[in-house]
Amino acid sequence: MTDPAQAAATAAADAYPRIVATLIRVTGDWGLAEDCAQEALATALERWPRDGVPANPGGWLMTVARNRALDVLRRTSVEQRKLRELAVLAVTAATEEPEPEEEVVDDRLRLIFTCCHPALAMEARVALTLRTICAVPTADIARAFLVSESAMTRRLTRAKTKIADARIPYRVPGGAALGERLPGVLAVLYLLFTHGYNADGEPAFAEEAIRLARLLARLMPAQPEAAALLALFLLQHSRREARRDAAGDLVPLAGQDRSRWDHTAIAEAVTILAALDDGQEYGGPYELQARIAACHATAETADDTDWARIAGCYDRLAELQPSPVIELNRAVAHGYAHGPAAGLELLEQARRGGALDNYPLALAAEADLTARAGDSERAATLFLQAAERTHGESERRALVTRAAELLAP
Repeated sequence: MTDPAQAAATAAADAYPRIVATLIRVTGDWGLAEDCAQEALATALERWPRDGVPANPGGWLMTVARNRALDVLRRTSVEQRKLRELAVLAVTAATEEPEPEEEVVDDRLRLIFTCCHPALAMEARVALTLRTICAVPTADIARAFLVSESAMTRRLTRAKTKIADARIPYRVPGGAALGERLPGVLAVLYLLFTHGYNADGEPAFAEEAIRLARLLARLMPAQPEAAALLALFLLQHSRREARRDAAGDLVPLAGQDRSRWDHTAIAEAVTILAALDDGQEYGGPYELQARIAACHATAETADDTDWARIAGCYDRLAELQPSPVIELNRAVAHGYAHGPAAGLELLEQARRGGALDNYPLALAAEADLTARAGDSERAATLFLQAAERTHGESERRALVTRAAELLAP
């Protein structure tokens, strides 16, 4: 990669969370860590066009951020212990391999548990993690929560202040606190993965979610949902190479070239799920989702998919975590397991209350079920309506293509 701006952006996406997490651990100052990480990126954008992109952009950014933090701490006369610790970090080679214990619990995992402390409201936990771990712009987080950017900035500031004022420790908790904090951490990792797995998302986020899920599963071997989440990520991510055609357009699951799937990842996930099998048909929410994904991943062809088992998993998932989106997916599963009429009936039930009004995926699901029921013209209209409402360009093109296929002679 030779374009300095692109190199800086790519390195920042990968290195920013690691830099922030490391500096928070060393300095205990959240604001200082973020400021130094951002200043390192600004320095890169200034120097790299002139001096060239370094061989290790992420390591270069880490070193600059560490040195900047050291300068600030010296000027503020911070205690010598912290200065010495940061000074050691500042001269550590960027390519140094992690110590064995760092492979079990690293700074980013500690940071996730800090962000997910129960003293914070769930909305604050999610927003803080998206901003700090995923480096999602504050404006994008604000749009997701339907508030102004200034309001979201204030919320993030209040969350960081609460962490400092409450002296929330920057560590992975032990004992009962570890289990209590787990659901929030799993939810955040799920959001991180989704942010990277979405059609127009950044794949590095999905890969980071998988890495952190591995750490969490090793940290908590007695927690089946931690292992199930890792299996779910592996199964979903196994299709990454087959999700787009040569032109870059999305390919529906049924039309993907299954030889391009990552069968090593699929085998690992299936092994994880087999180890969780205790003779019961269903498990927790993440295990249910993983077993649904496994039905797709292990079918030799789309026609071989065990839709009856998928529909049963969604029935149980709807009991455990009732939501309009789960009911939508349940309708689709029943539509394939028991016919499009059954799916359309459940979809109509899911729409009661208006939560799915104008939701593009609900329109697309209705379009697919309608097409399978034989009404191609109405299905094409629904696909076009879904295309008008979707935000991603890849999804929009895919929906328009489906409509065109239905209308073709």
